[in-house]
Amino acid sequence: MFGEMHDLHQEFPEYHDEIHDLKVKGGHFKKLFDEYDELAHEMIRIQQQIETPSDDFVETLKVKRLRLKDELYSMLKADK
Repeated sequence: MFGEMHDLHQEFPEYHDEIHDLKVKGGHFKKLFDEYDELAHEMIRIQQQIETPSDDFVETLKVKRLRLKDELYSMLKADK
């Protein structure tokens, strides 16, 4: 959807505390979280036509964001 933010806290509100705890601990989760967050912001810039990459590039970003989201979700479930 146009302009829809995919913030991890909005995607997984039930894991709000776990997200915070894992980010504070740093490490692999924080690295993936930061990468996911940057991709989410890049997608917003594309949707707002601030950036205008090719459709193939956009699809690649979407796939990467989804893979990161899946990995982060797995880590959240394991921490709970």
